[in-house]
Amino acid sequence: MDYLAFCKKLYAATGIPVTLYRDGHVQYSSLADLLEITPEDAWVIYEPTRNPEFSAINPNLEYGHVRVEGTGHDIFLGPVFTEAVTEDLVREYFEDAKTPPEHREAVAELLYGIPIRSHPQFVRYLLFLHLCLNNKEADVTEFYGEEEQTASARSSRILEGAIEAKENEDKRNSYPFEKELYHHIRQGDVSRLKRFLEQTSTFPSEGKTARSPLRHAKNTFIGIAAKIVVSAAIPCGVDPDRAYQLSDLYMMECEQMQSIEEVHRLQYIMLMDFCQRCGAAQLPQGVSEEVFRCMNYIQSHTNASIGVEEVAEQIHRSSSYLMRRFKAELGMSVGEYITKCKLEEACDLLTYGNRSLAEISAYLGYSSQSYFQNVFKKQYGLTPMQYRKENWKTIKSSGRFT
Repeated sequence: MDYLAFCKKLYAATGIPVTLYRDGHVQYSSLADLLEITPEDAWVIYEPTRNPEFSAINPNLEYGHVRVEGTGHDIFLGPVFTEAVTEDLVREYFEDAKTPPEHREAVAELLYGIPIRSHPQFVRYLLFLHLCLNNKEADVTEFYGEEEQTASARSSRILEGAIEAKENEDKRNSYPFEKELYHHIRQGDVSRLKRFLEQTSTFPSEGKTARSPLRHAKNTFIGIAAKIVVSAAIPCGVDPDRAYQLSDLYMMECEQMQSIEEVHRLQYIMLMDFCQRCGAAQLPQGVSEEVFRCMNYIQSHTNASIGVEEVAEQIHRSSSYLMRRFKAELGMSVGEYITKCKLEEACDLLTYGNRSLAEISAYLGYSSQSYFQNVFKKQYGLTPMQYRKENWKTIKSSGRFT
């Protein structure tokens, strides 16, 4: 098969960026193609460990990978956005992909044009791609690191539990099960949620809600999708509007399922998805919600000249109040945290970009290049140019492309 032509057609058909590797070297990148740069200039997203596999920077920004077995070819899909693209998502992509500064404006335009795909839709893309390229079917649980034997045993226990309940006309309330289920989701611990689902023999029961088994499965799914918002997502800090929107999307997705097995698979995806989102929304230990919001604001505005007053406005508090809370919870002042975030951004710009020191200092809002150099050396013990040379040597010796 001509995999280069295949990848070009795949991008044209789906609008999802595609990158083709052969023996670890980039052969084609749809983003690089559109930017008119060589494929070798494409930046590495992540190292795959499974086939097929998806990886998420955060619950709204995902990638996928399929290895064409026996050929040395690897196909990466992404980034894929599960909600409308925002400046914060674009910025997060830049940081994770180490996008060279000179390409960021052009890349941002391309990212805003990527069609939105729900998490279940993207998983199905990868499953279909794996089937086409390797003539193999993969279970959705493989995307979450669950071994086939474990998944099979879990499915058997669920089936046996359902049969037993039906034979005994079991009408027991599933409240204890649901309470523990939503507790694990609120904790945002995916591995613990997996273990819980592996050990259980049944899913939450809504009683008999329809004559058709498929309709009953869908009704149960809808009930869980609604409960998960108020019982897990919102209480742990997920934005309410996003939580309800995601729940609605899963309900609509469920209505398209044609078998009970498909409904159960989608239910597993939904539980994992919400669990991941709850984990991402967790406050760092010892950090209040107010300080956490200010930390996020600072991290997304490293290219602006922001001060304590502007940050305090984000939580409608005084500067003195915020300074006290920062010092008490983080052990550093607001100004020190702003500097920390700016210098971390500077390290990326020095390592992966070609901007001059004057351009970097101006981009990060420093009053002069000399001031930026002094602050940088005080923090890292190296001048910015020394830091750049040392890291370029490391990258060159490792063989990574930037």
